[in-house]
Amino acid sequence: MNIENPAASPATRSVRPQHTGRWGQPRYEDTDAARKALRRLASGVTVLTVDGGAGARHGTTASSMVAVSREPLILGVCLRRTSTFTRLALAAGTFSVNVLAAGQGDVAGRFADPERPSGDAQFAGLAWTTDPLSGAPLLDGSLSHLSCRLLDRHQVGDHDLLLAEVTAGAHARDTPMISFAGRLHTTACAGP
Repeated sequence: MNIENPAASPATRSVRPQHTGRWGQPRYEDTDAARKALRRLASGVTVLTVDGGAGARHGTTASSMVAVSREPLILGVCLRRTSTFTRLALAAGTFSVNVLAAGQGDVAGRFADPERPSGDAQFAGLAWTTDPLSGAPLLDGSLSHLSCRLLDRHQVGDHDLLLAEVTAGAHARDTPMISFAGRLHTTACAGP
């Protein structure tokens, strides 16, 4: 259900009904506060990579990845609908996930920069190997790598939700990088 609040200007406020109480009456909330609250959700930081062919390798930083299913192992990641990564991944059918370690803030920043070079030039100066399953770059120093086979894309709001089966993975013992409140952080824990 999508109910518009006539008192709210679309240019200044996004509103959605929040059903509360026993009767399910809609109550409108300013979503700016909700967005700020959602930024308090800590998440891992990844660089998704894809081999677009003919020198068109591409990477993008994403912190909106989630394990959707354990059997089969399926992950979901949300990207802006205009994402070059999505276009290339749909064509390739496969991609890789690089889960970033604490010391890789510069890598996260590089692949989040909208002004970065395109194609293979994005990876200049970085150490990486080729994922034997997807052909995409696996970034050295990452906490883990996942090889993925794209299953589906769903348009959700202004984003695309990509669903992919994890076909292989490898991990290292290191400290993860975390995205929290719009900034990158490290934790004191290291995985087994």
